[in-house]
Amino acid sequence: MSVPYKPLSALISQILVAYTVELDCEFERRMRKTERHGARLSLVVWLNVLQFLAGGPISVRTLATRAVAEEAGAKAWLGCLERWGVVALQPGKRTGFGSGRGIRADWLVRLTASGETAVTIWPDLIPEIDSRWSKRFGDDLTLLRRSLEAIEHQIDLELPQGLPSSILKLPEFGPRRSAAEDGLPLPVLLSRVLLAFALDFERNSHTPISLSANAIRVLSDEPIPETEIPRRTGCSEETAGIGWQLKPYILLERDPAMGRGKFVRLSEAGIKAQNEYYTRTRNVEAKWKKLFRAATQEIRESLTTLLKTGELSDGLKPPAGTTRAGAQTPALGRVDIGPAARQRKRDLVMQTEAFMRDPAGHLPHYPLWDMNRGFGP
Repeated sequence: MSVPYKPLSALISQILVAYTVELDCEFERRMRKTERHGARLSLVVWLNVLQFLAGGPISVRTLATRAVAEEAGAKAWLGCLERWGVVALQPGKRTGFGSGRGIRADWLVRLTASGETAVTIWPDLIPEIDSRWSKRFGDDLTLLRRSLEAIEHQIDLELPQGLPSSILKLPEFGPRRSAAEDGLPLPVLLSRVLLAFALDFERNSHTPISLSANAIRVLSDEPIPETEIPRRTGCSEETAGIGWQLKPYILLERDPAMGRGKFVRLSEAGIKAQNEYYTRTRNVEAKWKKLFRAATQEIRESLTTLLKTGELSDGLKPPAGTTRAGAQTPALGRVDIGPAARQRKRDLVMQTEAFMRDPAGHLPHYPLWDMNRGFGP
């Protein structure tokens, strides 16, 4: 379907992903110099988990509280980080190593040597990338930051610093307890404002915004190859793949002429969900214009400008020696380079080239953090 505008949530998402890609590449470059594990970790891991361990070991329960996360979600993150050699759990005797299974809320979580190294890089790197963006975009970024702060200060929910990683419905959050802060890092402002918008969207929707904004958005009643979905959404193959969450909205077919390969199109429920996506995002934005007045329109205008600038593409160019630049690196938690790591490198290079070529056309309309990419996009 032809849509005359891009939802505000999509604009925020695209800039958040662009920022994350730039910072993740620089983190990888610096982390690789230390020869520690964890170079492929993404910014959201710092925002949602590791920063709360920088002061020393804490319990899983305390970590979840400080991170404004459900305990089940925190355990899932920790299972991955433990498998990758970034954290250690005490006592840590259980089945299901590498997953959240069997982790108890009273267990202590501590950083390993790799984790300790990682948490020394992010605190200086985030202000540096913020400064790069300020120099690159000037008044447009100043306006964006001011408008984001105006809305973030008025959000009446206690939200995490980083956008949660979930393809399912978002968790519920309680009333705001912390005081509003000035000078928050740009990714925190983007994440919180986007999350608030997403929560408003999902309040009256049966379909998660992550599905509506990505796979459902790019499909129609005309079948396309299943392999086209990642390219059209800008998401990874794993997060954009057809799982049980998407099954109610699609129909799978085989091309009789080709004899192989799956083709996918929207079902009646999918077409309805696609139409509702645009209706609901318009409704949320109209509500925000009444609540937050000029700040909502200012965010839209500044984000639209940023997405049109060549400087955004320049920032997405990865440094030499990083995976997105074509360097072959092991998967997280591995020392060898297997077939999966080789394929993931090829996918990351293709995704990055598409982002650089046309950020507005290829960046995702809602971030999907991929566990296989260190929770990066």
